[in-house]
Amino acid sequence: MADGLKFSRRLRRTPYTACAESAGVSSFSVVNHMLLPTGYGRSVEDDYWHLREHVQIWDVACQRQVQITGPDAARLVQWMIPRDLSSIKAGDCLYTPVTDESGGLLNDPILLKLGEDRFWLSVADSDLLLFAKGLALGRGFDVAVSEPDVSPLAVQGPKAEDLLSKVFGNHIRKIKYFKFGWIEIAGTQQLIARSGYSRQDGFEIYLNGGHLGATLWDTIWEAGQPYNIAPGYPNLIDRIEGGLLSYGNEMSRETNPFEVGLGKFCNLNDAFEYLGRDALQNLSVNGLERQIRGILFDGGPCPACTEAWPVKSGDLQIGQVTSAIWSPRLQRNVGLSLIDRGFWEVGQPVIVKSKDGVPRLGEVSALPFS
Repeated sequence: MADGLKFSRRLRRTPYTACAESAGVSSFSVVNHMLLPTGYGRSVEDDYWHLREHVQIWDVACQRQVQITGPDAARLVQWMIPRDLSSIKAGDCLYTPVTDESGGLLNDPILLKLGEDRFWLSVADSDLLLFAKGLALGRGFDVAVSEPDVSPLAVQGPKAEDLLSKVFGNHIRKIKYFKFGWIEIAGTQQLIARSGYSRQDGFEIYLNGGHLGATLWDTIWEAGQPYNIAPGYPNLIDRIEGGLLSYGNEMSRETNPFEVGLGKFCNLNDAFEYLGRDALQNLSVNGLERQIRGILFDGGPCPACTEAWPVKSGDLQIGQVTSAIWSPRLQRNVGLSLIDRGFWEVGQPVIVKSKDGVPRLGEVSALPFS
């Protein structure tokens, strides 16, 4: 199948798309009906090493916000997620599953509490806005559910703190992981969180007002020149090595939080009610049939994993690789797979049947890859 993306108004540009084009973007994907840069004419390996050593600017405006406001905002959010909201404060971020009535995963957003009656769910690639609207209407909650004009821009890498402190002030250094603060851009107050879809240090600026997109990008880009800044995007090598899962690849409605390592974020007592609680309680009692694991495997650099590859023990299929790539640091291929009970112990020998037909020897690994 030929690669390519046919552009139309249905695929929404972001406030940073023109900046990415000027920076030499060479490919896009689509997330939440918006464009996501996926290349700038360099190899994934070159981008990986640059991300680990310097700083990058990412257009991740496709990470849309589901805004929930109103007197019943906290009630609706708690109904959607299995994490206990009672102890979080304004200024906190939470990574959380969103489950359906059977315990299946609908999304794994970052939840930001902006006030007692105002929340953002910063979502992965699924239509959570419609789900939230349906729940609000069905349960008669006094809330407004909307998608605000908020477009995240990520600044990732070990030099991110130094760069953003230079631009916005030293209070940036005081923002702790999964907390947020505020910065000034063109006379406006904007939210900045210490978070991001990489294992490197970094921040995400939740720009409120798309008309300021070029101003924000250009300000950071110009200040970043002494730090060897480069345009980037979520790096597949970094993601897999770090054990960061992707909704639509490792997670879907067919998986539950326990299978993908998110059980620690699920409150199973009866202190509060949420959608899917009974199903998750039953799953925790009955045990799991599969769990997420890393797969280290040989055979030289593997092809792109555009469809699931069987993972076998002898002639028995025990899982399937859903994301994989060559790791230049480990000098082996790394992959992610749900592995069947009885075969998920670290060191379990496996065979990966990649798309090129090469049977690749490997073993089960813990996550993240060391």
